[in-house]
Amino acid sequence: MLVRMAFQNNLVEDISMFKIGDIKVGLNTDLFVIAGPCVIESEEICLSIAEKLLEIKSETGLGIIFKASFDKANRSSIDSFRGPGMEKGLDILAKVRAKTALPILTDVHEPAQATAAAEVVDCLQIPAFLCRQTDLLVACGESGKPVNVKKGQFLSPGEMKNVVEKLRSTGNEKIMLTERGTFFGYNRLVNDMAAIEGMKQLGCPVVFDATHSTQQPGGLGNASAGDTEMAPILAKAAIAAGANALFIEAHNDPADAKSDAACIMPIEWLVDTLTNCKKIFEIVRS
Repeated sequence: MLVRMAFQNNLVEDISMFKIGDIKVGLNTDLFVIAGPCVIESEEICLSIAEKLLEIKSETGLGIIFKASFDKANRSSIDSFRGPGMEKGLDILAKVRAKTALPILTDVHEPAQATAAAEVVDCLQIPAFLCRQTDLLVACGESGKPVNVKKGQFLSPGEMKNVVEKLRSTGNEKIMLTERGTFFGYNRLVNDMAAIEGMKQLGCPVVFDATHSTQQPGGLGNASAGDTEMAPILAKAAIAAGANALFIEAHNDPADAKSDAACIMPIEWLVDTLTNCKKIFEIVRS
């Protein structure tokens, strides 16, 4: 299906209408959410969060993709918890998918991980710090799975054109781009809401990462700081600016989360946050 949309007198072609599980993704589709813990801590915790997300999906009427990483390869400290590794992590994600029927998204850090992860999950994600790695982009594109690329904190929105072209060189048009803040001095990220429209000009739906946008990289010395209370505010602003979807890391017990505890959202905040964002989304689209 080809949908032409006009932005600032330029025609942007939504040539990449696709699905992640049963969720339609494109420049003119319904709001959906990518949510879950930053890292896989245990099968029990993942299933508990996923089951809560099912309740939130029913209550809000929004499509939800479960997200968790089997490895966090770019943690601040050598002592930081990284996750269970690919083999065990993919096994846990497969169980979450089987028990909840939620589509699954996970990060990959090396080209060799793309094929194995693609056999289990519905969408591959490329972390922000790796968004220019050609071999990784090509491997994910060649998997045939939808690919979500987080914009590097060091890149302008326009530079993401090169990222998109690397993925499209494989024939894969199932591409999403995620805005997650830009470096502004030491230990500080800021959001340029105009970046959302700028990346949509590339013909890709744009996701807004509400929780990582509050992150203060390296702010605790051996870990990142954050300001979780700002996440709902930024989420609403991003939807008003035209974001197609939200990325929100959420946890049942944020204080004890093993990764991004300073900026991960308490899962009980999600219903109110998403309900408000859905209202804004409907106003913008009307």
